[in-house]
Amino acid sequence: MTTSTGSRRIIWPNVITVISAAILIGAEVFGAAFAGGWALSILFGLDTWGEHILQAVLFLSGVAVMAAFMRTAHRIEPFTKRG
Repeated sequence: MTTSTGSRRIIWPNVITVISAAILIGAEVFGAAFAGGWALSILFGLDTWGEHILQAVLFLSGVAVMAAFMRTAHRIEPFTKRG
């Protein structure tokens, strides 16, 4: 195994691009989770507890979507480079 002793520099344009996209996509994903939970609870005739549980499930799905987005974005737009 080889190790490098070189320093790393932050690539700020990549960091800002990924954070900006995450804010935009996060607002859409989590907004859709709450609105979707509300709409589906009305469609299925659920009470308030059912609505909150459905929103929580959709919110957790949104967290998984955002985690996958951040992993992929970090791979495509690296935050640091050597030198």
